Amino acid sequence: MQSHLLEKALTIIKNEQYLVNVISRRVRQLNNGHRPMIMPELRMGLADIALTEIIEEKIGFEMPELVELTRPTAKKRAKKR
Repeated sequence: MQSHLLEKALTIIKNEQYLVNVISRRVRQLNNGHRPMIMPELRMGLADIALTEIIEEKIGFEMPELVELTRPTAKKRAKKR
């Protein structure tokens, strides 16, 4: 993995953990036969291809909206007589 590509990708995806997850998912896809969305240069590794795709904004990620959870309320049972 080339360090200058990593530094450029970190300007797009600020959180390192998210960046690692995006890269690893894309590398897995490339290993499984997906085609690169860029024209790779000679001797470019799969991680470098993934980083370049992020830099060129071919791939990215979205944070899901946070939903406030509520506790379910118990239904009252009718008393048997």
